[in-house]
Amino acid sequence: MADMHALLSAFAPIWLLTAAGYAVARSGLLGVHAEEVLGRFVFHVAMPAALFGMVSRSRPAGFAPLSLVAFAAATALVSVAGYAVARRFFGRGRAAAAVSGMASGYVNSANLGIPVAVRVLGDASFVAQVILFQVLLVSPVILTLLDSGTRAAGAPGGRRTGGGLRRMLTMPVRNPVIMASLLGVAVSAAGLRLPDALTRSCDLLGAAAVPTALITLGLSLYGGTAPEAGRAAGDGSPAGGTGRAAGDGGRGAGPAEVGASVALKTLAQPLTAFLVAGPLLGLPDHQVLAVVVCSALPTAQNAFIYAREYGQDTTLARNAVVASTVVSMLTLSVAAWALGPGR
Repeated sequence: MADMHALLSAFAPIWLLTAAGYAVARSGLLGVHAEEVLGRFVFHVAMPAALFGMVSRSRPAGFAPLSLVAFAAATALVSVAGYAVARRFFGRGRAAAAVSGMASGYVNSANLGIPVAVRVLGDASFVAQVILFQVLLVSPVILTLLDSGTRAAGAPGGRRTGGGLRRMLTMPVRNPVIMASLLGVAVSAAGLRLPDALTRSCDLLGAAAVPTALITLGLSLYGGTAPEAGRAAGDGSPAGGTGRAAGDGGRGAGPAEVGASVALKTLAQPLTAFLVAGPLLGLPDHQVLAVVVCSALPTAQNAFIYAREYGQDTTLARNAVVASTVVSMLTLSVAAWALGPGR
């Protein structure tokens, strides 16, 4: 049975750093552009460094056991459901729906998944595979939808402008998150050993990604629901600066939309993972536990960072991160109690 104190200690840094960001925003210490600057730092600098360092040291040989297949299936089903719900029931465009899909199925596998796995599962070996799966497969899909969706919404009549195929093919080069991941894969596949000075530098810079993202999340809780409107095209952002929720009329997400995303994340995803890993694939109990626990993790703050960077309204991503982090403490405890070895 999971120790609630251990879970609380794993969740505490999220709350403390988010609260610190909120306090900094209230004080005005970093100025009115702090959220924008820190968000760009995370997306363009710290996160790519962290991903390159992690992926380059990975060994993809054992990347797809059945337990990862079960996790991937649950992630895909719930993410698609989140995307479809946003499109059909809330009238969202492709890019905003991509944020909803990510908020519904992209788990906080790094700064929260690792400590939870160590305490509940005994080690973080499966979480490491989950991290790579999300970085190498899920993130590129989400970023592609965001890139194509913001461009389509910004063109007259909602049609993608000329060069859309070229933009799609060159997106890995233009997107620092995907580019860093691909470079890491190339280094790993070639079996290269990078100089210690380079790996230590990447690790040091990458270590800033999670805390800075949480500070930025806290800043957004005080500073508004979206990036500054009217960011000029060609300002260096991947989306070209579309402002509020391109194609959605600037509508912020309401409680029903946020609630649907949080329900998919904290209830539907772990339940789907259990059904796939247990009855469908018949995995051993300890693997079922690992799959369900990882699926029950809350929404990653990456959803907020991606929404912010691509000029989408951040209300859904921000509130989904906060609310799912609260609810997942309960679902994680239930999962560990019901499926753990001491049940």
